[in-house]
Amino acid sequence: MPWSAWAVHALTASGALLGFLMITATGAGDYRQAFVWMAVATAIDSGDGVLARAARVKERLPTFDGGRLDDIVDYLTFVFAPAYLVYHARLTPDSLTLLVIAAMLLSSAYGFSQAAAKTSDYFFTGFPSYWNIVVFYLVVVGAPATVNAAVLIGLAVLVFVPIAYVYPSRTPTLRAPTLALGVLWAVLVVLMIWQYPDVSRPVLYASFVFPVYYVILSLVLDVRRRQNEVGRGFSRK
Repeated sequence: MPWSAWAVHALTASGALLGFLMITATGAGDYRQAFVWMAVATAIDSGDGVLARAARVKERLPTFDGGRLDDIVDYLTFVFAPAYLVYHARLTPDSLTLLVIAAMLLSSAYGFSQAAAKTSDYFFTGFPSYWNIVVFYLVVVGAPATVNAAVLIGLAVLVFVPIAYVYPSRTPTLRAPTLALGVLWAVLVVLMIWQYPDVSRPVLYASFVFPVYYVILSLVLDVRRRQNEVGRGFSRK
């Protein structure tokens, strides 16, 4: 019976409702609640792929495109809802707000639409539209609006730069420590949401360990992949 496969798809689809709740909470000025829904949506997105493979959804429901559903939900929860929070919280200078929002929405629309957005060896190509995480940190850190704008526009540009970023649950290299650090980071994020708006600075600083590790690992593995591709190119000659 394909009920388990449908249950996994329903779990993925529930992210659309969470995206709506994120937007309504933001509109009400309740950013803490918006972050709660954001965290739940991120947790579901982190686990539904594992459940989908365990339930063999492609085999049991071959006419239903779970990947497309996942992309639709991710665009809503990872891109659109955080972009609305940037607008509502006035995180950027008023004169740059529309430009920043357009950069976030349009760059990610491009990124999600690329055939090579996820590679066969389990990497993301270009900045993987983690706007929910970025915006959360911008709110918690409380940097000047001009700095926020520079960060957001810079990351939008990186969507188009074909750097390979680690797919935490699937990239095989150092997957165990990556997942362990990811779980610890998630605990710290939950703690920060609970503390918000008075987030402990030591907790905030400790939470940066995983993002820094993620970026460094991605860059190192990207260089290694490029070197291997060059090596294979020479071997064919």
